[in-house]
Amino acid sequence: MNMYELLEDRVKKTPKTLFLVRENVTFEDMPKLVLARATTLRDAGVKAGDTVGLLSHNIPEFISTLFAIWYLGARVLLLDTNLTGAEYDNMTHLTDCKLVCAEKSFFYDTKNFKFFDIETKDEKSDAKLKPYPLKDDDIATLSFTSGSTGVPKIVPLTHKNLVSCSESLESLNVFLHPGEMMYAFLPLYHVFGFAVGFLAPLHFGMGILLQSTINPNAILQDFAQYKPQVIPAVPKLWEIFRKKIIDGVKAKKKWGLVSFIMNHQKFLRAIGLGKLVDKVLNQIRAVFGGRAHCLVAGGAATKPEVEKFYNQLGMNFVQGYGMTETVGPICCSKPLKKRIAYAFGAPLGENCCEIRNKGDDGIGMLWVRGDQVFGGYLNNEDANRECFDKDGFFCTGDLVSMDKNGEFHFAGRKKQVIVLDSGKNVYPDELEGLFIEIDGVKSVAVFEHEVNDKTVAYGVFSVEEGMTMDKLAAEIAEKNKKVAPYKWVTHFAMTTDDLPVTSTQKIKHHVVRQWLIDGKYPNRHE
Repeated sequence: MNMYELLEDRVKKTPKTLFLVRENVTFEDMPKLVLARATTLRDAGVKAGDTVGLLSHNIPEFISTLFAIWYLGARVLLLDTNLTGAEYDNMTHLTDCKLVCAEKSFFYDTKNFKFFDIETKDEKSDAKLKPYPLKDDDIATLSFTSGSTGVPKIVPLTHKNLVSCSESLESLNVFLHPGEMMYAFLPLYHVFGFAVGFLAPLHFGMGILLQSTINPNAILQDFAQYKPQVIPAVPKLWEIFRKKIIDGVKAKKKWGLVSFIMNHQKFLRAIGLGKLVDKVLNQIRAVFGGRAHCLVAGGAATKPEVEKFYNQLGMNFVQGYGMTETVGPICCSKPLKKRIAYAFGAPLGENCCEIRNKGDDGIGMLWVRGDQVFGGYLNNEDANRECFDKDGFFCTGDLVSMDKNGEFHFAGRKKQVIVLDSGKNVYPDELEGLFIEIDGVKSVAVFEHEVNDKTVAYGVFSVEEGMTMDKLAAEIAEKNKKVAPYKWVTHFAMTTDDLPVTSTQKIKHHVVRQWLIDGKYPNRHE
Protein backbone atom coordinates (compact mmCIF):
# COMPACT_ATOMS: atom_id res chain seq x y z
CA MET A 1 0.00 0.00 0.00
CA ASN A 2 1.26 3.51 -0.80
CA MET A 3 0.27 6.69 1.03
CA TYR A 4 -2.53 7.70 -1.34
CA GLU A 5 -4.00 4.22 -1.09
CA LEU A 6 -3.82 4.61 2.70
CA LEU A 7 -6.00 7.71 2.36
CA GLU A 8 -8.44 5.85 0.11
CA ASP A 9 -8.64 3.06 2.66
CA ARG A 10 -9.43 5.56 5.43
CA VAL A 11 -12.12 7.19 3.26
CA LYS A 12 -13.85 3.81 2.90
CA LYS A 13 -13.76 3.20 6.66
CA THR A 14 -14.84 6.61 8.00
CA PRO A 15 -16.05 8.81 5.11
CA LYS A 16 -18.08 11.25 7.21
CA THR A 17 -15.51 11.79 9.97
CA LEU A 18 -13.93 15.25 10.06
CA PHE A 19 -10.29 15.14 9.00
CA LEU A 20 -9.39 18.85 8.80
CA VAL A 21 -11.43 20.15 11.73
CA ARG A 22 -11.02 23.92 11.40
CA GLU A 23 -11.80 23.74 7.67
CA ASN A 24 -14.75 21.34 8.13
CA VAL A 25 -13.27 18.85 5.64
CA THR A 26 -14.25 15.19 6.01
CA PHE A 27 -12.20 12.21 4.88
CA GLU A 28 -14.48 11.72 1.87
CA ASP A 29 -13.83 15.35 0.85
CA MET A 30 -10.08 14.81 0.64
CA PRO A 31 -9.81 12.90 -2.68
CA LYS A 32 -11.59 15.77 -4.48
CA LEU A 33 -9.20 18.33 -3.03
CA VAL A 34 -6.21 16.13 -3.86
CA LEU A 35 -7.32 15.60 -7.47
CA ALA A 36 -7.79 19.34 -7.96
CA ARG A 37 -4.33 20.08 -6.55
CA ALA A 38 -2.79 17.23 -8.56
CA THR A 39 -4.33 18.67 -11.74
CA THR A 40 -2.82 22.08 -10.98
CA LEU A 41 0.62 20.62 -10.23
CA ARG A 42 0.55 18.44 -13.34
CA ASP A 43 -0.18 21.54 -15.41
CA ALA A 44 2.79 23.18 -13.64
CA GLY A 45 5.00 20.38 -14.97
CA VAL A 46 5.14 17.87 -12.11
CA LYS A 47 5.46 14.27 -13.26
CA ALA A 48 6.22 10.85 -11.82
CA GLY A 49 9.72 10.55 -10.37
CA ASP A 50 10.15 14.29 -9.76
CA THR A 51 11.20 15.75 -6.43
CA VAL A 52 8.87 18.54 -5.28
CA GLY A 53 9.70 20.72 -2.30
CA LEU A 54 7.16 21.55 0.40
CA LEU A 55 7.87 24.72 2.39
CA SER A 56 4.93 25.74 4.51
CA HIS A 57 3.51 26.13 7.97
CA ASN A 58 0.67 23.88 9.11
CA ILE A 59 -2.06 24.96 6.73
CA PRO A 60 -4.65 22.75 4.94
CA GLU A 61 -2.84 23.16 1.62
CA PHE A 62 0.16 21.38 3.14
CA ILE A 63 -1.95 18.21 3.46
CA SER A 64 -3.66 18.38 0.07
CA THR A 65 -0.39 19.22 -1.71
CA LEU A 66 1.41 16.38 0.06
CA PHE A 67 -1.13 13.85 -1.20
CA ALA A 68 -1.25 15.48 -4.67
CA ILE A 69 2.50 15.07 -5.12
CA TRP A 70 2.17 11.38 -4.30
CA TYR A 71 -0.92 11.15 -6.54
CA LEU A 72 1.30 12.20 -9.45
CA GLY A 73 3.99 9.65 -8.54
CA ALA A 74 6.50 12.27 -7.32
CA ARG A 75 8.43 12.46 -4.06
CA VAL A 76 8.26 15.21 -1.43
CA LEU A 77 11.25 17.17 -0.15
CA LEU A 78 10.19 18.34 3.32
CA LEU A 79 11.78 21.72 4.03
CA ASP A 80 12.27 23.33 7.44
CA THR A 81 10.61 26.76 7.53
CA ASN A 82 13.45 28.21 9.64
CA LEU A 83 16.31 28.01 7.14
CA THR A 84 17.96 30.49 4.79
CA GLY A 85 17.81 30.88 1.02
CA ALA A 86 21.35 29.54 0.71
CA GLU A 87 20.33 26.42 2.60
CA TYR A 88 17.23 25.88 0.45
CA ASP A 89 19.34 26.33 -2.69
CA ASN A 90 21.78 23.68 -1.51
CA MET A 91 19.07 21.23 -0.45
CA THR A 92 17.15 21.50 -3.72
CA HIS A 93 20.37 21.15 -5.70
CA LEU A 94 21.38 17.96 -3.86
CA THR A 95 17.95 16.39 -4.41
CA ASP A 96 17.39 17.62 -7.98
CA CYS A 97 14.30 19.55 -6.90
CA LYS A 98 13.06 22.02 -9.52
CA LEU A 99 9.78 23.12 -7.95
CA VAL A 100 9.00 24.18 -4.38
CA CYS A 101 5.41 24.57 -3.17
CA ALA A 102 5.59 27.32 -0.59
CA GLU A 103 3.70 30.11 1.11
CA LYS A 104 4.49 33.44 -0.56
CA SER A 105 6.24 34.69 2.55
CA PHE A 106 9.05 32.22 1.80
CA PHE A 107 9.60 33.29 -1.82
CA TYR A 108 13.01 34.72 -2.71
CA ASP A 109 15.08 35.24 -5.86
CA THR A 110 16.77 32.01 -6.89
CA LYS A 111 17.89 30.34 -10.09
CA ASN A 112 17.93 26.87 -8.57
CA PHE A 113 14.20 26.15 -8.76
CA LYS A 114 10.78 27.69 -9.31
CA PHE A 115 8.30 28.56 -6.58
CA PHE A 116 4.65 27.53 -6.65
CA ASP A 117 2.24 29.41 -4.38
CA ILE A 118 0.86 26.64 -2.21
CA GLU A 119 -2.24 28.74 -1.43
CA THR A 120 -3.19 28.96 -5.12
CA LYS A 121 -6.87 28.19 -5.74
CA ASP A 122 -7.25 25.11 -7.90
CA GLU A 123 -9.46 26.04 -10.84
CA LYS A 124 -10.27 22.60 -12.25
CA SER A 125 -10.06 18.85 -11.76
CA ASP A 126 -9.16 16.45 -14.55
CA ALA A 127 -11.38 13.42 -13.99
CA LYS A 128 -9.18 11.43 -16.39
CA LEU A 129 -6.13 11.93 -14.16
CA LYS A 130 -5.65 8.75 -12.15
CA PRO A 131 -3.31 8.12 -9.21
CA TYR A 132 0.12 6.93 -10.30
CA PRO A 133 0.70 3.24 -9.42
CA LEU A 134 3.42 3.81 -6.83
CA LYS A 135 5.10 0.78 -5.29
CA ASP A 136 5.66 0.49 -1.58
CA ASP A 137 9.44 0.74 -2.02
CA ASP A 138 9.21 4.02 -3.97
CA ILE A 139 10.52 7.08 -2.13
CA ALA A 140 7.75 9.14 -0.50
CA THR A 141 9.72 11.84 1.33
CA LEU A 142 13.24 13.24 1.57
CA SER A 143 14.54 14.96 4.71
CA PHE A 144 17.89 16.40 5.72
CA THR A 145 19.09 15.20 9.12
CA SER A 146 22.67 16.40 9.49
CA GLY A 147 22.47 19.98 8.40
CA SER A 148 21.85 21.52 5.02
CA THR A 149 25.40 22.60 4.17
CA GLY A 150 28.63 20.67 3.81
CA VAL A 151 28.11 16.92 3.31
CA PRO A 152 24.59 16.29 4.66
CA LYS A 153 22.79 13.05 5.36
CA ILE A 154 19.58 12.83 3.36
CA VAL A 155 16.95 10.38 4.55
CA PRO A 156 14.70 8.86 1.88
CA LEU A 157 11.58 7.34 3.43
CA THR A 158 9.56 4.98 1.27
CA HIS A 159 5.80 4.57 1.17
CA LYS A 160 6.32 1.28 2.98
CA ASN A 161 8.21 3.10 5.75
CA LEU A 162 5.40 5.63 6.23
CA VAL A 163 2.55 3.12 6.02
CA SER A 164 4.38 0.77 8.41
CA CYS A 165 4.76 3.61 10.90
CA SER A 166 1.04 4.35 10.74
CA GLU A 167 0.29 0.66 11.33
CA SER A 168 2.71 0.37 14.25
CA LEU A 169 0.89 3.24 15.97
CA GLU A 170 -2.00 0.80 16.51
CA SER A 171 -0.09 -0.16 19.66
CA LEU A 172 -1.24 3.19 21.06
CA ASN A 173 -4.95 2.40 20.69
CA VAL A 174 -5.37 2.67 24.46
CA PHE A 175 -4.42 6.37 24.15
CA LEU A 176 -5.70 7.32 20.66
CA HIS A 177 -9.27 6.71 19.51
CA PRO A 178 -11.24 7.09 16.25
CA GLY A 179 -13.21 10.32 15.94
CA GLU A 180 -11.10 12.20 18.47
CA MET A 181 -9.19 15.40 17.71
CA MET A 182 -5.42 15.72 17.39
CA TYR A 183 -4.01 19.20 17.97
CA ALA A 184 -1.41 19.70 15.23
CA PHE A 185 0.74 22.74 15.89
CA LEU A 186 4.05 20.87 15.77
CA PRO A 187 5.51 21.50 12.29
CA LEU A 188 4.48 18.80 9.84
CA TYR A 189 7.81 19.05 8.02
CA HIS A 190 9.47 17.64 11.15
CA VAL A 191 9.23 13.89 11.67
CA PHE A 192 7.64 14.19 15.14
CA GLY A 193 4.84 16.43 13.89
CA PHE A 194 4.51 14.38 10.71
CA ALA A 195 4.10 11.05 12.50
CA VAL A 196 1.93 12.16 15.42
CA GLY A 197 0.02 15.02 13.79
CA PHE A 198 -0.55 13.40 10.40
CA LEU A 199 0.06 9.65 10.25
CA ALA A 200 -1.67 8.88 13.57
CA PRO A 201 -4.94 10.68 12.65
CA LEU A 202 -4.86 9.03 9.25
CA HIS A 203 -4.49 5.59 10.84
CA PHE A 204 -7.07 6.00 13.60
CA GLY A 205 -9.59 8.13 11.73
CA MET A 206 -9.04 11.20 13.91
CA GLY A 207 -9.54 14.85 13.13
CA ILE A 208 -6.57 17.20 12.77
CA LEU A 209 -6.81 20.71 14.17
CA LEU A 210 -4.06 22.50 12.25
CA GLN A 211 -2.35 25.48 13.84
CA SER A 212 0.37 27.40 12.00
CA THR A 213 1.60 29.47 14.94
CA ILE A 214 3.07 28.80 18.36
CA ASN A 215 1.51 31.94 19.80
CA PRO A 216 0.33 30.94 23.32
CA ASN A 217 -2.84 33.04 23.09
CA ALA A 218 -3.87 31.41 19.80
CA ILE A 219 -3.18 27.96 21.22
CA LEU A 220 -5.16 28.59 24.41
CA GLN A 221 -8.02 29.99 22.33
CA ASP A 222 -8.03 26.77 20.28
CA PHE A 223 -8.07 24.68 23.45
CA ALA A 224 -11.10 26.62 24.73
CA GLN A 225 -13.01 26.55 21.44
CA TYR A 226 -12.25 23.10 20.01
CA LYS A 227 -11.33 21.08 23.14
CA PRO A 228 -8.88 18.60 21.55
CA GLN A 229 -8.46 15.20 23.18
CA VAL A 230 -4.83 14.61 22.14
CA ILE A 231 -2.09 17.24 22.33
CA PRO A 232 1.52 16.57 21.27
CA ALA A 233 4.34 18.99 22.14
CA VAL A 234 8.06 19.11 22.82
CA PRO A 235 9.09 18.69 26.49
CA LYS A 236 10.08 22.32 26.86
CA LEU A 237 6.54 23.44 26.09
CA TRP A 238 5.11 21.00 28.63
CA GLU A 239 7.48 22.54 31.18
CA ILE A 240 6.22 26.03 30.27
CA PHE A 241 2.57 25.00 30.58
CA ARG A 242 3.30 23.37 33.94
CA LYS A 243 5.01 26.50 35.25
CA LYS A 244 2.19 28.76 34.06
CA ILE A 245 -0.40 26.55 35.72
CA ILE A 246 1.50 26.45 39.01
CA ASP A 247 2.21 30.21 38.94
CA GLY A 248 -1.46 30.89 38.24
CA VAL A 249 -2.59 28.78 41.19
CA LYS A 250 0.03 30.36 43.45
CA ALA A 251 -1.18 33.82 42.46
CA LYS A 252 -4.56 32.85 43.91
CA LYS A 253 -2.79 31.56 47.03
CA LYS A 254 -4.22 28.08 46.51
CA TRP A 255 -1.12 26.09 45.53
CA GLY A 256 -0.76 24.50 48.98
CA LEU A 257 -4.28 23.06 48.79
CA VAL A 258 -4.01 22.01 45.14
CA SER A 259 -0.60 20.41 45.66
CA PHE A 260 -1.93 18.46 48.66
CA ILE A 261 -4.92 17.20 46.68
CA MET A 262 -2.74 16.17 43.71
CA ASN A 263 -0.30 14.27 45.92
CA HIS A 264 -2.92 12.57 48.09
CA GLN A 265 -5.84 12.14 45.71
CA LYS A 266 -5.91 8.34 46.04
CA PHE A 267 -6.36 8.61 49.82
CA LEU A 268 -8.91 11.43 49.47
CA ARG A 269 -11.00 9.36 47.09
CA ALA A 270 -10.83 6.41 49.46
CA ILE A 271 -12.36 8.48 52.27
CA GLY A 272 -15.18 9.80 50.10
CA LEU A 273 -13.73 13.13 48.90
CA GLY A 274 -13.59 12.16 45.24
CA LYS A 275 -15.91 15.01 44.18
CA LEU A 276 -13.55 17.56 45.74
CA VAL A 277 -10.57 16.01 43.92
CA ASP A 278 -12.44 16.07 40.60
CA LYS A 279 -13.58 19.66 41.10
CA VAL A 280 -10.03 20.89 41.72
CA LEU A 281 -8.39 18.86 38.94
CA ASN A 282 -11.11 19.74 36.41
CA GLN A 283 -10.46 23.43 36.98
CA ILE A 284 -6.80 22.89 36.03
CA ARG A 285 -7.55 20.57 33.11
CA ALA A 286 -9.84 23.29 31.76
CA VAL A 287 -6.68 25.08 30.59
CA PHE A 288 -6.45 22.45 27.85
CA GLY A 289 -10.14 22.65 27.00
CA GLY A 290 -11.39 20.06 29.46
CA ARG A 291 -11.37 17.00 27.17
CA ALA A 292 -7.62 16.37 26.79
CA HIS A 293 -6.78 12.91 28.07
CA CYS A 294 -3.53 12.23 26.21
CA LEU A 295 -0.45 14.46 26.13
CA VAL A 296 2.40 13.32 23.89
CA ALA A 297 6.04 14.32 24.33
CA GLY A 298 8.91 13.71 21.94
CA GLY A 299 11.97 15.27 20.33
CA ALA A 300 13.92 15.44 23.61
CA ALA A 301 13.93 13.95 27.11
CA THR A 302 11.19 14.99 29.56
CA LYS A 303 11.97 15.76 33.19
CA PRO A 304 10.39 13.26 35.62
CA GLU A 305 8.62 15.97 37.60
CA VAL A 306 6.89 17.17 34.42
CA GLU A 307 5.58 13.71 33.57
CA LYS A 308 4.45 13.21 37.19
CA PHE A 309 2.60 16.54 37.22
CA TYR A 310 0.41 15.73 34.21
CA ASN A 311 -0.22 12.17 35.34
CA GLN A 312 -1.42 13.55 38.67
CA LEU A 313 -3.85 15.73 36.74
CA GLY A 314 -5.39 12.53 35.41
CA MET A 315 -4.04 12.80 31.86
CA ASN A 316 -1.96 10.13 30.13
CA PHE A 317 1.50 11.56 29.53
CA VAL A 318 2.99 9.55 26.67
CA GLN A 319 6.66 9.71 25.79
CA GLY A 320 8.12 8.49 22.53
CA TYR A 321 11.50 7.95 20.95
CA GLY A 322 12.41 8.04 17.30
CA MET A 323 14.41 9.64 14.54
CA THR A 324 13.81 10.81 11.00
CA GLU A 325 15.40 7.51 9.97
CA THR A 326 12.58 5.62 11.75
CA VAL A 327 9.68 7.89 10.69
CA GLY A 328 9.58 9.22 14.22
CA PRO A 329 8.21 7.07 17.06
CA ILE A 330 9.67 3.58 16.99
CA CYS A 331 9.28 3.31 20.78
CA CYS A 332 6.54 4.68 23.00
CA SER A 333 5.26 4.54 26.56
CA LYS A 334 3.28 1.55 27.73
CA PRO A 335 0.02 2.06 29.67
CA LEU A 336 1.61 0.98 32.95
CA LYS A 337 0.35 1.71 36.45
CA LYS A 338 3.88 2.12 37.80
CA ARG A 339 6.11 3.62 35.15
CA ILE A 340 9.71 4.39 35.97
CA ALA A 341 10.60 8.04 35.40
CA TYR A 342 12.42 9.02 32.23
CA ALA A 343 11.37 5.86 30.35
CA PHE A 344 10.66 6.57 26.69
CA GLY A 345 8.88 3.29 26.09
CA ALA A 346 9.14 -0.01 24.30
CA PRO A 347 9.14 -0.91 20.58
CA LEU A 348 5.92 -0.23 18.68
CA GLY A 349 4.31 -2.82 16.45
CA GLU A 350 6.66 -5.33 14.85
CA ASN A 351 9.74 -3.17 15.31
CA CYS A 352 12.77 -4.76 16.97
CA CYS A 353 15.21 -2.99 19.29
CA GLU A 354 18.47 -4.32 20.73
CA ILE A 355 20.94 -2.93 23.25
CA ARG A 356 24.47 -3.89 22.23
CA ASN A 357 27.85 -3.65 23.94
CA LYS A 358 26.31 -3.07 27.36
CA GLY A 359 28.54 -1.99 30.20
CA ASP A 360 28.30 -3.04 33.83
CA ASP A 361 25.68 -0.32 34.32
CA GLY A 362 23.43 -1.88 31.68
CA ILE A 363 23.93 0.99 29.27
CA GLY A 364 24.65 0.19 25.66
CA MET A 365 24.04 1.26 22.07
CA LEU A 366 20.49 1.09 20.70
CA TRP A 367 20.08 -0.70 17.37
CA VAL A 368 16.70 -0.90 15.60
CA ARG A 369 15.15 -2.84 12.76
CA GLY A 370 11.68 -2.88 11.21
CA ASP A 371 9.63 -1.91 8.18
CA GLN A 372 9.50 1.71 9.29
CA VAL A 373 13.31 1.96 9.45
CA PHE A 374 14.74 3.59 6.34
CA GLY A 375 16.98 1.68 3.94
CA GLY A 376 19.97 4.02 3.91
CA TYR A 377 21.08 7.60 3.35
CA LEU A 378 20.79 8.98 -0.17
CA ASN A 379 24.07 8.76 -2.12
CA ASN A 380 26.11 8.22 1.05
CA GLU A 381 27.48 4.68 1.08
CA ASP A 382 30.19 5.51 3.62
CA ALA A 383 27.58 6.54 6.19
CA ASN A 384 25.44 3.51 5.37
CA ARG A 385 28.33 1.10 5.95
CA GLU A 386 28.93 2.67 9.35
CA CYS A 387 25.35 2.55 10.66
CA PHE A 388 23.89 -0.72 9.27
CA ASP A 389 24.93 -4.26 10.13
CA LYS A 390 24.63 -7.34 7.93
CA ASP A 391 21.23 -8.21 9.45
CA GLY A 392 19.66 -4.87 8.58
CA PHE A 393 19.84 -3.35 12.06
CA PHE A 394 20.41 0.42 12.17
CA CYS A 395 22.63 1.99 14.81
CA THR A 396 20.82 4.97 16.33
CA GLY A 397 23.95 6.36 17.94
CA ASP A 398 22.04 6.69 21.21
CA LEU A 399 22.99 5.07 24.51
CA VAL A 400 20.14 3.49 26.46
CA SER A 401 19.31 1.08 29.27
CA MET A 402 16.23 -1.02 29.96
CA ASP A 403 14.14 -1.11 33.15
CA LYS A 404 12.21 -4.01 34.70
CA ASN A 405 9.10 -3.01 32.72
CA GLY A 406 10.90 -3.55 29.44
CA GLU A 407 11.01 0.16 28.68
CA PHE A 408 14.10 2.00 27.49
CA HIS A 409 15.82 4.91 29.22
CA PHE A 410 17.92 7.45 27.39
CA ALA A 411 21.48 7.64 28.73
CA GLY A 412 23.30 9.85 26.23
CA ARG A 413 24.40 10.29 22.65
CA LYS A 414 27.35 8.76 20.93
CA LYS A 415 26.62 11.14 18.09
CA GLN A 416 27.35 14.79 18.71
CA VAL A 417 23.86 15.96 17.76
CA ILE A 418 22.77 18.95 19.84
CA VAL A 419 19.12 18.85 20.90
CA LEU A 420 17.89 22.30 21.90
CA ASP A 421 15.15 22.88 24.47
CA SER A 422 12.73 23.39 21.56
CA GLY A 423 13.46 19.86 20.30
CA LYS A 424 15.26 21.18 17.23
CA ASN A 425 18.51 19.48 16.23
CA VAL A 426 21.77 21.30 15.58
CA TYR A 427 24.60 19.44 13.88
CA PRO A 428 28.16 20.37 14.96
CA ASP A 429 29.74 19.15 11.70
CA GLU A 430 27.80 21.76 9.76
CA LEU A 431 28.80 24.64 12.04
CA GLU A 432 32.39 23.53 12.44
CA GLY A 433 32.69 23.44 8.65
CA LEU A 434 31.61 27.08 8.51
CA PHE A 435 33.81 28.35 11.36
CA ILE A 436 36.99 26.60 10.25
CA GLU A 437 36.99 28.95 7.25
CA ILE A 438 37.66 31.94 9.55
CA ASP A 439 41.20 33.27 9.12
CA GLY A 440 43.13 32.66 12.31
CA VAL A 441 41.02 29.70 13.50
CA LYS A 442 43.10 26.51 13.74
CA SER A 443 40.33 24.17 14.92
CA VAL A 444 36.89 24.36 16.50
CA ALA A 445 34.63 22.10 18.56
CA VAL A 446 30.88 22.73 18.77
CA PHE A 447 28.84 20.79 21.31
CA GLU A 448 25.78 20.83 23.56
CA HIS A 449 26.18 22.89 26.71
CA GLU A 450 24.05 24.66 29.29
CA VAL A 451 24.28 28.41 29.83
CA ASN A 452 21.90 30.00 32.34
CA ASP A 453 19.79 26.81 32.43
CA LYS A 454 19.36 26.92 28.64
CA THR A 455 20.73 24.33 26.21
CA VAL A 456 22.86 26.01 23.54
CA ALA A 457 25.30 25.16 20.78
CA TYR A 458 28.62 26.14 22.35
CA GLY A 459 31.90 26.58 20.48
CA VAL A 460 35.50 26.35 21.64
CA PHE A 461 37.92 27.88 19.14
CA SER A 462 41.65 27.19 18.93
CA VAL A 463 43.13 30.31 17.34
CA GLU A 464 46.45 31.71 16.21
CA GLU A 465 48.33 34.36 18.19
CA GLY A 466 46.92 37.81 17.47
CA MET A 467 43.23 36.81 17.31
CA THR A 468 41.10 38.88 19.68
CA MET A 469 37.72 38.08 21.22
CA ASP A 470 36.10 41.04 19.46
CA LYS A 471 37.42 40.00 16.06
CA LEU A 472 36.44 36.36 16.58
CA ALA A 473 32.95 37.38 17.75
CA ALA A 474 32.47 39.48 14.61
CA GLU A 475 33.64 36.63 12.34
CA ILE A 476 31.38 34.11 14.08
CA ALA A 477 28.41 36.48 13.78
CA GLU A 478 29.06 36.80 10.05
CA LYS A 479 29.22 33.02 9.58
CA ASN A 480 26.05 32.58 11.65
CA LYS A 481 24.13 34.47 8.96
CA LYS A 482 24.57 31.51 6.63
CA VAL A 483 22.37 29.24 8.75
CA ALA A 484 19.03 29.47 10.54
CA PRO A 485 19.00 31.58 13.73
CA TYR A 486 18.28 28.60 16.00
CA LYS A 487 21.63 27.13 14.93
CA TRP A 488 23.66 30.23 15.77
CA VAL A 489 26.65 29.94 18.07
CA THR A 490 26.54 32.98 20.34
CA HIS A 491 28.33 31.41 23.32
CA PHE A 492 31.96 30.44 22.84
CA ALA A 493 35.43 30.29 24.31
CA MET A 494 38.81 31.06 22.72
CA THR A 495 42.23 29.52 23.32
CA THR A 496 45.61 29.52 21.61
CA ASP A 497 46.21 25.94 22.77
CA ASP A 498 45.52 23.04 20.42
CA LEU A 499 42.28 21.15 21.06
CA PRO A 500 42.65 17.50 22.17
CA VAL A 501 42.36 14.99 19.32
CA THR A 502 42.26 11.22 18.80
CA SER A 503 44.92 9.19 17.00
CA THR A 504 42.99 9.84 13.80
CA GLN A 505 43.04 13.59 14.51
CA LYS A 506 39.36 13.85 15.38
CA ILE A 507 38.56 16.39 18.08
CA LYS A 508 37.57 14.88 21.42
CA HIS A 509 34.40 16.89 21.98
CA HIS A 510 33.66 15.37 25.37
CA VAL A 511 37.14 16.29 26.62
CA VAL A 512 36.85 19.85 25.32
CA ARG A 513 33.51 20.23 27.06
CA GLN A 514 34.89 18.90 30.33
CA TRP A 515 37.85 21.26 30.12
CA LEU A 516 35.41 24.11 29.57
CA ILE A 517 33.50 23.10 32.70
CA ASP A 518 36.78 22.80 34.62
CA GLY A 519 37.71 26.36 33.70
CA LYS A 520 40.56 25.55 31.31
CA TYR A 521 39.14 28.06 28.81
CA PRO A 522 38.62 31.28 30.79
CA ASN A 523 38.50 33.53 27.72
CA ARG A 524 34.74 33.26 27.15
CA HIS A 525 31.98 35.12 25.33
CA GLU A 526 28.71 34.40 27.12
